[in-house]
Amino acid sequence: MLLLAVSGGPDSMALLYLAVQWRAAREGGPALMSATVDHGLRPPSAAEAAAVERVSIGLGVAHRTLRWLGPKPQTGLQEAARHARYRLLAEAAREAGAGHVLTAHTRDDQAETVLLRLARGSGLAGLAGMARASSLDGLVLVRPLLDLPKARLIATLQAAQIPFVDDASNHDPRFTRVRLRSLLPALAAEGLDSARLARLARRLARADAALETATTEALGRVSVASPSAADGVVIDAAGFSRLPAEVALRVLHRAITRMGYEGPVELAKLEVLLDALEAARSGGPHRLRRTLAGAMVTLEAGRLVIAPAPRRRQGAFAEDSGRSCVRPPSESGD
Repeated sequence: MLLLAVSGGPDSMALLYLAVQWRAAREGGPALMSATVDHGLRPPSAAEAAAVERVSIGLGVAHRTLRWLGPKPQTGLQEAARHARYRLLAEAAREAGAGHVLTAHTRDDQAETVLLRLARGSGLAGLAGMARASSLDGLVLVRPLLDLPKARLIATLQAAQIPFVDDASNHDPRFTRVRLRSLLPALAAEGLDSARLARLARRLARADAALETATTEALGRVSVASPSAADGVVIDAAGFSRLPAEVALRVLHRAITRMGYEGPVELAKLEVLLDALEAARSGGPHRLRRTLAGAMVTLEAGRLVIAPAPRRRQGAFAEDSGRSCVRPPSESGD
């Protein structure tokens, strides 16, 4: 079974319609179920979910409405709604026996994501945009429409006489994505349209995959066997210093992600740490100790050791605040 995330907007209604056509052309194709997440943030949301149910049933697809219950945050509402949406979709998929969740992200969405992450200062992996397939809490999240422009999907719905709604929040300038979306026509006039931004994302994804392979190979060369896993990740400092900077950053990221306990590692702080390691190795006492994202990074006696940092007491200040202890900020996804 495939679970289709259908909000009622043109993209997701096109996903529903095209999935039905795709299944009809294949004997023994998978069963389909559509699911609408009612965030309870707008008065029309319940009616929109009911409209999706009517169209779904008319197309021979079972439907579920998933409600986001409980208090809503005063800040970061879109991000919280996004996390709630994916959580509810994953739960519904597991209950229905579906191994895949399909969303209706388009080429326009990909272009907006690249601009959004560029504005946030993302690195190569972030600028690669959304992947066609990724993991979602043990399931597979698939974006089958990622290469198609929204205009084509709207034309498809109009030809098939499939109704859809226009969410007013998609035009609310309070949201960063909406403001960036308003820039796209001017960028397209200069040649930077959604197709070129999506092409950039594909090329960066290709480069990112190559660098990930290089990072795996580099880890195999510079890692030093340690007596026990409790010793952490042990790296030969001389070998590490010879790695290209991008690969060295990724080696650090993997080690800190594995040994730390405070969540995602921010790229800018990884860069600061790499600069400090290089300065200590080339001109300082060849010793350094820093904490980042719940990991202790120690350079001493020709070895770079990344191990879990001591747990901090609640409310305690880190030693040498802001210099030797680097805390990750809260992360927001796209």
